Amino acid sequence: MSDKEPILEFTGERFTPECVREIAYEHWHRYAWALPWVQGLDVLDVACGEGYGSHLISQHAASVVGIDLDPTTINHATEKYSQDNLSFQVGDVLDLPLEDGRFDVIVCFETIEHVADHARLMMEFQRVLKPDGKLLLSSPDKASYSDQTGYDNPFHVKELYREELDDLLATHFKAHRMWAQKLLFASTIAPLPNGTDGDSHSTVQWMIKDGERIHQSAHPTLASQYYLAVASVSGRGLDEANTTSVFTDKEESVYQHYIEEIQHHIHSAEQLAEKDRTIERLTYQLDEVTTQRPWWRRLFGSQSKK
Repeated sequence: MSDKEPILEFTGERFTPECVREIAYEHWHRYAWALPWVQGLDVLDVACGEGYGSHLISQHAASVVGIDLDPTTINHATEKYSQDNLSFQVGDVLDLPLEDGRFDVIVCFETIEHVADHARLMMEFQRVLKPDGKLLLSSPDKASYSDQTGYDNPFHVKELYREELDDLLATHFKAHRMWAQKLLFASTIAPLPNGTDGDSHSTVQWMIKDGERIHQSAHPTLASQYYLAVASVSGRGLDEANTTSVFTDKEESVYQHYIEEIQHHIHSAEQLAEKDRTIERLTYQLDEVTTQRPWWRRLFGSQSKK
């Protein structure tokens, strides 16, 4: 990485690592989740954008190629992230400038919704993947991302419902598994490592409060914001793909921001309360003055003329 640390302007279309809190959690978590799938392998990061994800993956993969349509973005990534097993190049995801059967893994995060021809996209992925290759994909859930919120993302061309994403992957790959991603506020209770036995196996139990009832499940029962999927060309290598992944940062930035906002509101409320008390005191003093006798009556008394 260069000493200059160049910054790519955030336009709303591409995530940059200078973004913080919620959006950072969502984007960083996807690449962190991908790490076990790329260990020691040759990886293509499709629509790599700023390059932060390609750089993270390159610390675990044998090699990484990041590809993006925008030359300015590729120049930025090349300047900021430079190392032997990582390279960047300009290219269209629907016409990849890469040879057949080159990659073990394709990472395609925050991309499919920006493309109209999903079938052609999948065929390009199949072309550059090895016979036993895998596709790691993310896609916003149209039902919760757009329909329920009424939000119309100007950069999205074609969003998918869950069943549409399922059908797309089933059509082009022999097997696939899906995960749900959503940012949650939650309390975690996790087993601590045992000093003698080492880390014990931990399972995840979802406990969701619904009014006065608690629902317990091995899977979240909340609406997903995004879907993550792993699709296999050969149909192999997905049997153990059942891990729940939890992501946070050391500073706990989302929670700390929440606390800061609460403290700000409490301080503002205290200031408003103090102003209300001041106004009430001044109003009382004004009423006292206006209801007293005129100054000349107080000075000379109230005797009537004789």
